[in-house]
Amino acid sequence: MSKKILIVDDDPNNIFALRLTLKARKYQLESCMMADEAIRILKEDKDFCIVLMDMMMPEIDGYEAIKIIRNTPEISKMPIIAVTAQAMDEDRQKCLEAGAQDYIKKPIDVDLLLNAIEKHC
Repeated sequence: MSKKILIVDDDPNNIFALRLTLKARKYQLESCMMADEAIRILKEDKDFCIVLMDMMMPEIDGYEAIKIIRNTPEISKMPIIAVTAQAMDEDRQKCLEAGAQDYIKKPIDVDLLLNAIEKHC
């Protein structure tokens, strides 16, 4: 059975690109555009091996979403890769401090992304 990934991003173009890239590598994919929906999905489906979390989203941003996930016992151990256009050193640190296992900047380097997924999933 292939690994299941949840993509959380408010930009449908980013979701499309990630789905295209990861589907070609036989991952099972689900996506959503809002952090609160991602949290609901994770609570309902424990089969995900990792979450790709966009950090800049409306309402609940990725930082807050990761903190909520880390404070929700049934999903607190879920591996999360922060995906962001913010490329400063302090942004990487902020993502890791929020609870992400890894950090990938946009535009996404596919090899780095795949390595990060395999490392944590």
